[in-house]
Amino acid sequence: MQSEHFSDAALVVLGHGTTLNDQSAAPVRQHAAELRRRKIFHEVRAAFWKQEPQVKKVLAEISAPRVFIVPFFISEGYFSTEIIPQELGFSFPANLKLKTQNSELHYCRPVGSHDLMTTVILARAKEMAEQFPFPRAPKPADTTLLIAGHGTERNANSRKTVERQVELIRALKIFADVGAVFLDEAPFIKGCWQTTKTKNLIVVPFFISDGLHVVEDIPVQLGEPERVVKERVAANQPTWRNPTERAGKRIWYAPSVGTEPLLADVILERVKESSSSSSS
Repeated sequence: MQSEHFSDAALVVLGHGTTLNDQSAAPVRQHAAELRRRKIFHEVRAAFWKQEPQVKKVLAEISAPRVFIVPFFISEGYFSTEIIPQELGFSFPANLKLKTQNSELHYCRPVGSHDLMTTVILARAKEMAEQFPFPRAPKPADTTLLIAGHGTERNANSRKTVERQVELIRALKIFADVGAVFLDEAPFIKGCWQTTKTKNLIVVPFFISDGLHVVEDIPVQLGEPERVVKERVAANQPTWRNPTERAGKRIWYAPSVGTEPLLADVILERVKESSSSSSS
C-alpha cells in the first residue's frame, strides 16, 4: 500500500493521559511527531482521554474525509475496547467505522496487541545488552528475558497480551528462557531473579510510558530500596543502574516499550489494517 494513499486522511494517536505524570503523554507526542515528519497523512494529531487535548475536541477540529484513530494502549482492555469506543460511538470489535457530517472515522485496534511488538521487545532487550556491556554483553543463550506487565484481576486481556509475546519470543529460541512477570498478580516481579536459572536477566517493561510504575514501582520490586529510588527521582537520575547484581545474578532493566522508535511503524500498520478491512 502506497503512503500517498493516506494523503487525504488524518491520523489521531490516542493516549490515555493523566494529569499526575508528565511522562505519560510523552510517547504519544513522540510518535505523532515522527509520523508527521514522514508526511504520509494530511495531518497527524495527538489526543488523550484524561488530559488536554481531549480526543472529542480534537476530532471536532478535523475535517479530513477519513480519520484514523489509533489507541496507543498496551492491550485490548477496559479503556481501549470498551469505554473509549462507546463514548466515541463505536462498538469494539463489531463496528469500527462511523460516518460524521464531514468525515469517515475509523477506530483501529490498540498498538500493544500487534505482533510487531515482538520486534519492539527484542529491540529493547538488545539495546540494553549492547549499551551496558559490563563486564561484557550477555549472550542471549545465557540470558533469561522477562516481560514485565501490569496485570490486573479486572481484565484478563492485560495479562494475555504479555503472555502472547512470551510465546512468540520463546518460539524464536533466542534466549535461554522467556517469561512473564507482573506488578499486580502472580508470577510477581518481586523476587523474580530467585527463580531464573541463568546468571543474566533482562527485564523489559511492557508499558506505554516511563511513568510511575516503570520508573519507581518496578525498580523497587527488583530490589532497589524505595528510599534510594525516590532520591534518584528527586535528583532526576536513572532509578536503575545497568546491570545491577542480585544474589549472584546480573539484571538489566530496559525503558518501557512505548518509547521505542519502532512504535511509529506499529501505529502505521494499525492504520493500514483498518483501511484495507474497510475497503474489502
